[in-house]
Amino acid sequence: MNRPTAPLTAPSADRLRGIRRGIEKESLRAQPDGRLALTPHPAALGSALTHPRITTDYCESQLEMITGVHPSVEAVEAEITQIHQFTYRALGDELMWVGSMPCGLPPDENIPIGSYGSSNVGRAKSVYRMGLGHRYGRRMQTISGIHYNWSMPGLSNADYFGLIRNFRRHAFVLLYLFGASPAVCPSFVEGREHGLQRLSESSLYLPHATSLRMGRLGYQSDAQAALAVSYNSLESYAGSLHGALTRPFPPYEQIGIRNLGGEYNQLATSLLQIENEFYGTIRPKRVIHPGERPLHALRERGVEYVEVRCMDLDPFVPVGINTDTMRMLDVFLLHCLGSASPPDSPEENVALANNQHLTAARGREPGLMLERDGRAIALTDWAAEILAECRPIAAALDAALGGDLHRAALVRAQATLNAPHQLSSARVLDAMARDFNQSYTRFIRAQAESSKRQLIELPYTAELQAQFEAMSRDSVAAQRRIEAEPSVPFETWRLAYLAPERLGL
Repeated sequence: MNRPTAPLTAPSADRLRGIRRGIEKESLRAQPDGRLALTPHPAALGSALTHPRITTDYCESQLEMITGVHPSVEAVEAEITQIHQFTYRALGDELMWVGSMPCGLPPDENIPIGSYGSSNVGRAKSVYRMGLGHRYGRRMQTISGIHYNWSMPGLSNADYFGLIRNFRRHAFVLLYLFGASPAVCPSFVEGREHGLQRLSESSLYLPHATSLRMGRLGYQSDAQAALAVSYNSLESYAGSLHGALTRPFPPYEQIGIRNLGGEYNQLATSLLQIENEFYGTIRPKRVIHPGERPLHALRERGVEYVEVRCMDLDPFVPVGINTDTMRMLDVFLLHCLGSASPPDSPEENVALANNQHLTAARGREPGLMLERDGRAIALTDWAAEILAECRPIAAALDAALGGDLHRAALVRAQATLNAPHQLSSARVLDAMARDFNQSYTRFIRAQAESSKRQLIELPYTAELQAQFEAMSRDSVAAQRRIEAEPSVPFETWRLAYLAPERLGL
């Protein structure tokens, strides 16, 4: 049974005040007409390889903005807002796409993968992305989201993995509450089987969907579905990934490392080229040393924080997430940490994947049933139980930090269980129908234009602009230094980086 065996107790006030969080936020660059911008990463934003705050994710057109680590959600919001303000001043007439599902896309082969310069590490980043394109298609990689990085002092590896197991069990609550991608531009699924319904000539959707991004059309992999990753300990997790990173996978062997012209197709023929290719709703993480493999860092020094990966961009918020949502994430993660967390099993993992897909595709469907401990339970009933158990946690956070904002955020979340029309996923469809002739692209484009205006109009100092400009200059200089260093041939570098012994034991 996965129910708590004892009342939840919150950590001490000192430990609650020690919680740290930050975000990584992806957004496509779009042309004013809502099509993907095919221009290079803006020079004013510095080097995508070395800039500490602004880089690219999969494609050259996909910005990724990264905050530092902060003691409050207000500080996170302030920094991500400043990064947006600087970035928009470098974009000219381009927009940051505010929806998780992409804007109008060109044919797959015309989506430009990220470029990171001529160094071996820069080439490896591009070759890795080339491999993703060969394996899953480039369109899938243009989906955007927000990653919420979270830690609390005094947690052991076992504590973090207990949190992770419960997060995976209960992540449907976040998809229901914060999913905001119920529709998509048809260009995303052109030529593919998709199972979506036609909403209009310019939009496809599912009527009760919460997050197509987290459903079967989003960041999913049939190949990875067969990967039985255990989250019962650091050792079992690392062992699961070790095999996927080192054993050849026949379909990817057919792609080959290089094409007939000698250009690289992918970094490796294993199920996972590198650790980041493993898709999941949450990851254990550790800051790595230069050149270190992430799995080695985890094995050597343990879990430092968790990375929540299931959050859609909120198109109604200029920077994609607000402090209310971040407070709910803090409450939810503490609930996952404080609840009894029995070991997972392959059978449970199959049920959890099915719950995720049901919630993503049909979450607002009245009476939708999920599976808990082998029995059917209504999504809203299960979610109501979880949110009720969050009350003492929200109260403890408010007592430690002052005010009543966590309790207020929880009350709002509870209210939407019985008023699903208030959810972001429902509001997206309502706005599309009311003002945009059922067009996903027109709606998101209008929200992007509004977000750009709001961010440009916010107070912004010459001093802040100068700080960001210096950061960009420094990043370009750092890339040049890397490229000027003596280096071995790329193939030698690739083989050394991917050597199994680099993964630790």
